[in-house]
Amino acid sequence: MTLKIQAVWSEDSVLHEFALDYVNIVNTIGAGRVRLEMLPRGAVVSRGGDLYGAVASGALDAAHGVASNQYGKDKAYALFTTPPSFGWNSTQMLGWMRHGGGQALYDELVQKIHGHNISGYLVGPMPTQPLGWFKKPIHSPEDLKGLRFRTGGLSADVCRVMGMEPVLIPGNETAEALASGRVDAAEYLNPTIDRQVGLAKAAPLYIVQGYHQVCECFEIIFNKSRLDALGDEVKRILEIAGDAASSSMAYKQMVYYPRDLEQLKVVDKITVMQAPESVLDAQLAAWAIVIEDLSADPFFKKVIDSQRAWTKTVVGFDLVWDAPRERAFDFFNNP
Repeated sequence: MTLKIQAVWSEDSVLHEFALDYVNIVNTIGAGRVRLEMLPRGAVVSRGGDLYGAVASGALDAAHGVASNQYGKDKAYALFTTPPSFGWNSTQMLGWMRHGGGQALYDELVQKIHGHNISGYLVGPMPTQPLGWFKKPIHSPEDLKGLRFRTGGLSADVCRVMGMEPVLIPGNETAEALASGRVDAAEYLNPTIDRQVGLAKAAPLYIVQGYHQVCECFEIIFNKSRLDALGDEVKRILEIAGDAASSSMAYKQMVYYPRDLEQLKVVDKITVMQAPESVLDAQLAAWAIVIEDLSADPFFKKVIDSQRAWTKTVVGFDLVWDAPRERAFDFFNNP
């Protein structure tokens, strides 16, 4: 049983590497029962927004991307990519998907509300995204107002509330847009992919931390009719491979991201600074407005309520239970 899968990440990028890791894990544990064949970028579609149509129609058996590719059709999709900053991280977001009711809500959105012939799930926990790349320092929320800012998903709504002009363009076009002046500032994803796409050549200042996209996960989708015909055993193999790929990706990020952040500073001579607290506070205030406005949609509110209930319990436990990491780190590294 060979399923054809496609992603739209640049094939020399770390994102494509993560997609291939999932494929290789499936092919290892599914030997003799199911196999994935990764098609070249552009083999069937070239843009992330077209993956749903290709998979639902059967032109592709599967695809690797992010749910917020469908943001333009329904903003609720972004809740399954980069949800509001409720104090959680991406691993806790995947926990919500697996054990907090998130998967049922995802299925309701994809299959019932929009009628797609698709089965999917989230994989690959990603850390907080940087505030972004800038050509001049940012000291307060006032410095952000009026900036044409490349971002994606619900971050665009947050930026708009903050007085910025969000510009939605594919990640691999971000460096060119920033260098040419199509945008004044931009954020993409992490130090590894940001460096790979050339953002270090487009702006001299990298501001890290932010509440606009505090966690993110990939999405893997399958043609539902095709998947159902393969039976429960194959479905379980594909799901287990997703969890294994999530772990593999989390471990690789521990190597890649610190290394490439250091390369940005030492090799590329980029100035790296943390986002001002006033900007972080303004982002949270903007999130509150976005959530209230978009919760006029009953399904959007249903997902938000579920996420808030999960984070109140899970993050609340962590904050009480875990010893402060910063104190221990400082004790041994900054005596």
